[in-house]
Amino acid sequence: MNRIKLLRRENNWTQLDLAEKLNCAISSVAMYENDTRKPSLDVLVKLSEIFDCSIDFLIGKTDIRKSGEQIDDILNEAMIGMSKKEYDKLSEVQKKQIRDFAIFIKKQGNK
Repeated sequence: MNRIKLLRRENNWTQLDLAEKLNCAISSVAMYENDTRKPSLDVLVKLSEIFDCSIDFLIGKTDIRKSGEQIDDILNEAMIGMSKKEYDKLSEVQKKQIRDFAIFIKKQGNK
């Protein structure tokens, strides 16, 4: 499925809603979604801001919505020894324990 259409539907917007946000004709949105017309760079930038995603995600070059997400996941995994998926499964108490321990270690390093 076209990414613009996917993101529009995720937000429960009509083509008219998106056209208004882009300040363009509804027919332009329809053509972008049907791949009969490619959005200009200016439109891609605007879409990435509206949908809070990367242009690479919009054009199908990557499945990562925000370029920083993958970097953050790798850094988090390296720092705490678990992936974001594993971390997200923890209880709020466990997450707080990890944060508290990180603060404790940081304070130890400042001494």
